[in-house]
Amino acid sequence: MEQHSPSLRDEALALLRSGSSNRAVAELLNVPRGTVGWWLHQDRKQRGVRYEQPTDCPMCTGREFDQLAYVYLLGLYLGDGHIISKPKQHHLSIFCDNTWPGLIDEAESAMRGVMPTPRVTRRHRGGCVEVKSFTKHWPCLFPQHGSGRKHERRIALVSWQQEIVNTHPWDFVRGLVHSDGCRVINWTTRTIAGERKRYEYPRYFFTNVSDDIRRLYTDTLDGLGVEWTHCTRAGKAYNISVARRASVALMDAHVGPKH
Repeated sequence: MEQHSPSLRDEALALLRSGSSNRAVAELLNVPRGTVGWWLHQDRKQRGVRYEQPTDCPMCTGREFDQLAYVYLLGLYLGDGHIISKPKQHHLSIFCDNTWPGLIDEAESAMRGVMPTPRVTRRHRGGCVEVKSFTKHWPCLFPQHGSGRKHERRIALVSWQQEIVNTHPWDFVRGLVHSDGCRVINWTTRTIAGERKRYEYPRYFFTNVSDDIRRLYTDTLDGLGVEWTHCTRAGKAYNISVARRASVALMDAHVGPKH
């Protein structure tokens, strides 16, 4: 094992204490990163300094963050997302159908826009892509996190979240539709002057088992002047439909189909 001089160790520690990263110090002094990390660990231990993982969490640091990215990500999280918060395992996951590469890119971009520091990865899992961001601070931004499934517990926005949704309602709707909704083309036939003709028209659906999440969606639509109806299937009103021409035009202008 290579021995390093005490002066080199002192120089490395001086750089580390000034804010340089382990990688930067290792490359500058031509020392293995593991050695630099060990020196730093021993130095903290000797000085009685407890290591705190750096964070750019807006709730913990008070910094401003990208509200457009956040409110879109909030919609994705309420639809097809969950948070794992266990010892040594903390991450936010958003599940996206792999047929929508644009949606996958937007989910990752939104995560980075809200908290740039945490590592973000993609995991391909049988027809879908799980976009994951690793930090224990995601529950700070999504206080709806809790044990059990979302539809089995109360889901409500806290005041600061509602203020952001009120300011950027279309981005919230877009996140919800991109997670648990779709734009489809319906068709019907009519007989005109004895001739049977087919007519096609666009329609938006949003489907979620949680009464609370559906209500967040419909309340936001009400505020935007979008007309909607319940579309009951098997006796359960899980589907919200937007089919009137003017309302579909609004949705097309601000939400659009998945891509």
